[in-house]
Amino acid sequence: MPYGLLSDDHHQLRESVEQFADNEITPRVAHMEATGTVEHHLVDLMARQGWIGVTIPASHGGMDAGHTARTSVIEEISRRSAAMGAAVQASILGVAKILHFGTPEQQRTWLPQIAGGTLLPTIAVTETESGGHVLGMRSTGRRKGKGWVLAGRKVFVGNSHLGHLHGVVVRTSSDRGSRNLTAFLVEHDRKGVHLTPHTPRLGLRGFSFGELVLDHVRIPDDHRIGDVGEGLDVAYSSSVLCGRLNLAAVALGIHRATLDQTTTHVTSRPRIADEGVVRARVGEIDALLRVSRLAVYHAARRLDLGQPCDMDLIAAKYQAVTAALQATALGMRTHGAAGLLTETPMERYHRDAQCIEPPAGTSDIQLHRLAEEALTPGRPQWSRRFARTLPTGFPLTHPATA
Repeated sequence: MPYGLLSDDHHQLRESVEQFADNEITPRVAHMEATGTVEHHLVDLMARQGWIGVTIPASHGGMDAGHTARTSVIEEISRRSAAMGAAVQASILGVAKILHFGTPEQQRTWLPQIAGGTLLPTIAVTETESGGHVLGMRSTGRRKGKGWVLAGRKVFVGNSHLGHLHGVVVRTSSDRGSRNLTAFLVEHDRKGVHLTPHTPRLGLRGFSFGELVLDHVRIPDDHRIGDVGEGLDVAYSSSVLCGRLNLAAVALGIHRATLDQTTTHVTSRPRIADEGVVRARVGEIDALLRVSRLAVYHAARRLDLGQPCDMDLIAAKYQAVTAALQATALGMRTHGAAGLLTETPMERYHRDAQCIEPPAGTSDIQLHRLAEEALTPGRPQWSRRFARTLPTGFPLTHPATA
């Protein structure tokens, strides 16, 4: 395991998350799978552990543990339940915009509540027609008096039915270009904010990623986050610096669970355990996992060190997600008909992995971004711009081993 540079603090955190997941999350998985309803209780419990505030500075009540620690938390939870890993990462993602663009007053108001586990933030950017083309969104914000009126619909909002504070990006100018979007903080109970009913998805059952409706919502100007016209920056910086690494960590958790389940299945069946084709599949699952770990934790470490690493984060998401998709497909083939049984977790891992690929840019988008940098290097990097606002985290030089 590529955890040799982690400190004792990292390992203690990992062990505490592992113990919590075994005691609290694993017993609830069957219920989440059977009902498909939003899991309020577990998300509340996880938030109260302080994990949503893993990157929030200690001055605002957070753990200030850094991005390697964040990755470990999400990975360990996702190994037991990708749905609950997705829930934790979605609100950690919601923290990024406040850390990067929030005014001192906004940070004093919201960050201590998030760190204390009493408030869950989200980010709402995607729309049905524009998808990953953020500049194509149609939701609007128009000035009215000293405030704004927001109107439109956002889809695939992580923790939609649990979030208390939505970070919404809307169009505030009809001009073409990247400066026509602005971001706002919108409370879930503000007049005009509605949610469509939750419906179960293919995977990640227990996690809500639904639709947020803004029906002429009035927002004071002090709820604007960042300057007018910085909405694209809010969206992209959150996605690159937080979303991609978060989802890579979820993919790692799914991948580890797949390896554990597949090796258990194979070793319990001596007749197939010595088959060359079966051993090759297990070996491929293991090899893919080792490469993904290296990519993901390398990117997390560089982010903690304040190094320019946008492409490492993008590559980590691409590597971890595509590897998890390959691994779960290999696991399903190795299980044969047994993989189709819902009492066997292999089919759940396979379904969950499909749901990790689209958010924060599909794999095609990741390759597009990597190609842009390879062909025209030297583009501005969010990791460089926000290096001073990123937490230093736990020390990374202790030669502890996992």
